[in-house]
Amino acid sequence: MVKLSVKTIRELNEKDLRDKLDEMRSELSKLRVESSKGTLRKESGKLKPVRKNIARMLTRINELNKE
Repeated sequence: MVKLSVKTIRELNEKDLRDKLDEMRSELSKLRVESSKGTLRKESGKLKPVRKNIARMLTRINELNKE
């Protein structure tokens, strides 16, 4: 998964953000399982961007809730 820009995240509404967040969390769990098994080689650099994307989406959801 590619890094999502802040501009892209701000364009999404809350429902789309939550759907994308669920998708990212499932991808992160798959990557973590592969990492713990030791089968994660080429994709070892994908863990950090996925975590950062999740954090960006959670931040935007919190901003929307405060408005």
